Amino acid sequence: MKIRRRFRQTITLEERLADEAKRLRDEAKKLPPGPEQAELLRKARENEMVAEVAGWITSPGLQPPK
Repeated sequence: MKIRRRFRQTITLEERLADEAKRLRDEAKKLPPGPEQAELLRKARENEMVAEVAGWITSPGLQPPK
């Protein structure tokens, strides 16, 4: 039987996604305009959107339907 390795995250998902988006944007600034730069910017925007949605889902104001 295989043992699943687990570890506790020290920073939230939103923070990790924001850090990755910043890193991608910084990397894209170093590249000339082209498909590689566009792909990095697309990934950065995607990470920012996912972080925003994750924030909405985990917000304390979100109530289950009655």
